[in-house]
Amino acid sequence: MSRGRLVHTAGYALTLVALTNALSLLDRNILAILAPRIKHDIGIGDAEMGLLYGTVFALFYALFSLPLGRLADSWVRTRLLGITLAFWSVATALAAAAHGFALLALSRLGVGVGEGAAQPAGFSLVFDHYAKPRRGFAAAVIAAAIALGLGGSSVLGGVTADWWDRVHAGGPAPLGLRGWQFAFLVAALPGLLLATLLWRMPEPRRGRLDGIESPPDPRPFQASLALLGAVTPGTHWLALARSRAGGRYWSVNVIATILIVVAAVGLTRVTSALSPRPALHFGPLAVSPHTLQWTVVGFGALVVVNLLQRLRLTDRPTFMCLTHSPALLLCFGVAALQMMINYGTMGFTPSFLMKHYGLSPTATGLEFGLLAAALGIIGPMIAGPLSDRINARFPGTGRACVTLVSLGVSPLIAVWVYHAPDPATFYARFVPYSLVLTAWYPPLYAIMFEQVMPRMRGITAGLYIIIYTLFGIGIGPFAVGMIADANGGNLAAAILAINWVAPAIVALLILLALRVQRDEAGLIERARRGGELLPAAPVA
Repeated sequence: MSRGRLVHTAGYALTLVALTNALSLLDRNILAILAPRIKHDIGIGDAEMGLLYGTVFALFYALFSLPLGRLADSWVRTRLLGITLAFWSVATALAAAAHGFALLALSRLGVGVGEGAAQPAGFSLVFDHYAKPRRGFAAAVIAAAIALGLGGSSVLGGVTADWWDRVHAGGPAPLGLRGWQFAFLVAALPGLLLATLLWRMPEPRRGRLDGIESPPDPRPFQASLALLGAVTPGTHWLALARSRAGGRYWSVNVIATILIVVAAVGLTRVTSALSPRPALHFGPLAVSPHTLQWTVVGFGALVVVNLLQRLRLTDRPTFMCLTHSPALLLCFGVAALQMMINYGTMGFTPSFLMKHYGLSPTATGLEFGLLAAALGIIGPMIAGPLSDRINARFPGTGRACVTLVSLGVSPLIAVWVYHAPDPATFYARFVPYSLVLTAWYPPLYAIMFEQVMPRMRGITAGLYIIIYTLFGIGIGPFAVGMIADANGGNLAAAILAINWVAPAIVALLILLALRVQRDEAGLIERARRGGELLPAAPVA
């Protein structure tokens, strides 16, 4: 293939993957701008919205990212992206039929299942089009698209819902749809067209730019389903039995299960005392939102234990690359804590603007949505190429230092932002805050995917997703909602409270900067120790 054709294919692939991730965030985050209308119509509170926005979505997004990540490592990634995008678009449209919490939860469940493939397959695909010196740029484009989807969700949701309700204010709307229900329908449509383009896109050879090409997997779907059964609590014991795991595996699993259950029960009691909430009703079944919250987080913790045990039994090279790289584990920790801040903040900022400053949904959607989208594009597009240049001069540590500056400074600016006396001042202060905050994504992703072999990028992304989703997204929005409910609805105080995890993030990033180069250089040795068959001298 000619150089010009390669460049064209790389750019086209990056564009489609970026758009897929933009739609992922649009369909996921549109709930935030529609939250006040949904709460009013179906009679739920901020804690329940936190469950819909975070916990319910997080459970299935995280769980299915693992088998879909495994499938991305062994099947045609372009087709996988096309199928899953169409699936979550249909699930988004399902919310238009919701008249209660249960169907909205089912819609979020479906969106979570489908979106589990977006990052594992997307990054794996793009990193086979862009070599190491330009991977910060490629990650920046995807980060910018994510910001576009995040900001676009506020614009699309706010404007569409207001327009529909205004047009049909004088009489019944078609099919009885309210504005927020119509907004879900509109959000679902672009995904179906993009899914067709993804299905038709050429698939590159896996690992070709790293000089480590993997043989094709003869049974990718069987392996993916086996992994799903092996990590899902309950069925994982059947997988352990079929694998003839020794007593040590069973002991570790049983002890981990007991500890997780005890922790979940304890956290349920503590949070119930801090912020009492009425039960959620799923038909005849009534469930405490706190019980549901910590059951889901505990479920995710057990999934991580099950995954690591499964990899140790059936794919030891991947197990060695994942667990014997302190730099990779530090990346996971940073992302989990930072996502608590990001999703806790972004999930409730539209509601904060409307409640604190009296802005309308349309004004909030246009002003905040457009500004957040623009800054979320500019920040990563500066940080990604900059981290590539700094990393060329200071290998490994360069990207870690860019991330450290971003996540170390942004919480300090947040205090200034959320104490703004009026909307104009808020937006003026939000500009430097967003530019600094959005700089962390490209360098951290580039670090993470260079700690594993090309054939392991999908499952690595899946593990990364489950960690940051259940311990970041799953806790962040719920914590902010719970703190707000316990403090008379003070969203500014609740949003700032979640930033207290920042000192731990800074400590982890300092350790990452000290460790990343050594662990990247030891990748081949870790894979060989796990039994990976490699050429004598792989080309980087």
